[in-house]
Amino acid sequence: MKYLLILQVKAAVLEQLTTEQRAAVNAGHREFQRVASDAGELISTQSLADPSTSTVLHSRGVSSGPFHAVGEYMGGYYLVDVDSRERALELANLLPDVQIDGLAVEVRPVMCGSGADL
Repeated sequence: MKYLLILQVKAAVLEQLTTEQRAAVNAGHREFQRVASDAGELISTQSLADPSTSTVLHSRGVSSGPFHAVGEYMGGYYLVDVDSRERALELANLLPDVQIDGLAVEVRPVMCGSGADL
């Protein structure tokens, strides 16, 4: 079963992290990637640029910046292929984001897809 682990970010929370906390978060993500890769469960991961760099297409045309006022946004994701929802939750719980107030990891099943990784 494939799951998308969506990193929910609040810019204000990230801005308040100390240098040491940022280093710990980065180390935690590297460790997560090692564990999930070693288990053969990590399909892909991407970090996304700040929402201020977005272009949004909608029925009224095109606009710059995020569609909604940005307080919380998707900062990136991990796509994993695991045996169960419980394993997806176990992996998500390894991410340092779940230990920081104001950050979160959303775990969502992938319904269908295409491409080399799917």
